[in-house]
Amino acid sequence: MTQKVNTQKQPNYRWGVASRSLSATLGGYALAASMTACLTLVLPMSRQNAVPAAAMLGYVGFTAAVIWSFSCSSAWKAWGGVLIPTACCLLVVWLKTGGLIK
Repeated sequence: MTQKVNTQKQPNYRWGVASRSLSATLGGYALAASMTACLTLVLPMSRQNAVPAAAMLGYVGFTAAVIWSFSCSSAWKAWGGVLIPTACCLLVVWLKTGGLIK
């Protein structure tokens, strides 16, 4: 007996995996970069110490984005979980550098 393969679900599954991979790589990079910029401005230490500390914490953000992207139940949640913190970090950077928060 031959088993019938459901070809209808294969493309959706593959697009989901591709979307999660992009969320992990591109979204993780964006999160790490925005986290580094945000923490450089926010950490209560001299700029010479804040930059390396923020860069090291940016790697934590990248790792968290990769873990989050593949542990969510859908690709939409994966993208939302990466882009919302990225937008929050960019908002803080914009507010701190735009002169609105001194």
